[in-house]
Amino acid sequence: MCGRFTQHHTPEEVAGRFEVETVDYLFEPRYNIAPTQPLAAVVLQGNVRRLVAFKWGLVPFWAKDPSIGSRIINAKAETLAEKPSFKHALARRRCLIPADGFYEWQKKGKSPSRPLYIRRRDHALFAFAGLWEEWSAPDGEKLQTCTIITVEPNELIGEVHHRMAAILRPEDEALWLDPQRTRPELEALLGPYPGEELEIYEVSRAVNSPAIDDPSLIEPC
Repeated sequence: MCGRFTQHHTPEEVAGRFEVETVDYLFEPRYNIAPTQPLAAVVLQGNVRRLVAFKWGLVPFWAKDPSIGSRIINAKAETLAEKPSFKHALARRRCLIPADGFYEWQKKGKSPSRPLYIRRRDHALFAFAGLWEEWSAPDGEKLQTCTIITVEPNELIGEVHHRMAAILRPEDEALWLDPQRTRPELEALLGPYPGEELEIYEVSRAVNSPAIDDPSLIEPC
């Protein structure tokens, strides 16, 4: 799964990396993005890539209560086309969620879980495959939310957790956003990211608290 991640590159760096034409969300560096918090995402509207803000935790358009979003922070790639919460978004509302690293917790014996930080070996930006939805409150207020897709882990992450976030290869990002892609074509993009391109190391347990958000969280212990 993916329950915490970082995005400490600037909006300008993110916009350049993902060929964004319109920046609607100017954000501060983040070192501990948690569910229910806002995050930056890239969407394709018409032929224009936009950098927007979504709340993390998908609220399907048909939901009666938006609190459901806190339970839908991840979506299993294998069942996207079957689940009512995801099948409409898979067909029409896909997004890129820029990140530069993410956290997982490893449990060994009776010791407290160890937080680990995972990032590309070159420390470059990458994109999680995401889905988004727009929910309308009875008073007409709009809420835009998203979820991060998960897949089977590669060998590196498999030693820590039985799932991992779906990281798209750079050459697949445009395909993921393309509204003309078919379901089989989209499903083919979702697989374990090569473990040899990632690095993993232990970090401070301070990351356990969503209230703590500073560069020290990604320093090796």
